[in-house]
Amino acid sequence: MEMKKLTLILCLLVSTLAAHAQFEKGKWIVNPSITGLGFSYDTGLDKAAFGLEVNGGAFVMDNLAVLVHAGASWNDRSSDTDIYTLGAGGRYYFDQVGIFAGCNVNMDRWKGKGWDDTKVSFGMEVGYAFFLSKTVTIEPAAYWNVNGDRSKFGVKVGFGLYF
Repeated sequence: MEMKKLTLILCLLVSTLAAHAQFEKGKWIVNPSITGLGFSYDTGLDKAAFGLEVNGGAFVMDNLAVLVHAGASWNDRSSDTDIYTLGAGGRYYFDQVGIFAGCNVNMDRWKGKGWDDTKVSFGMEVGYAFFLSKTVTIEPAAYWNVNGDRSKFGVKVGFGLYF
């Protein structure tokens, strides 16, 4: 029984060290995600949404990445509001094990039936980078985005590519 515990501890230590190497200053990250997954909810539209997004950036210091963010979100009904987003933010990885928290500031272009508007929004996320290999992760996360009119929260799943 002791050998199993020792093996487990050794495996956890090795995975932690491998993760730390990916969160070092000078490394790059690309993170495409599927947002919503049918679970996001917009308090202003009172409807579920589906979206795609991508983050990309660099680690400016160990565990801290500065990111550029782009995304699009479509509501369930094709005639309702679509949102196109461009922004910037950051992500901090805690304890070199893959748990992260991030925030961003975005310019959102809202397009609907016969109208469009541009709004500033603020977003936050928390998640976990689960390493499949030395450079590839699956990253489930919960997010919240708010502007003056609405609040949107949901879950997303992404892939991280660390260079």
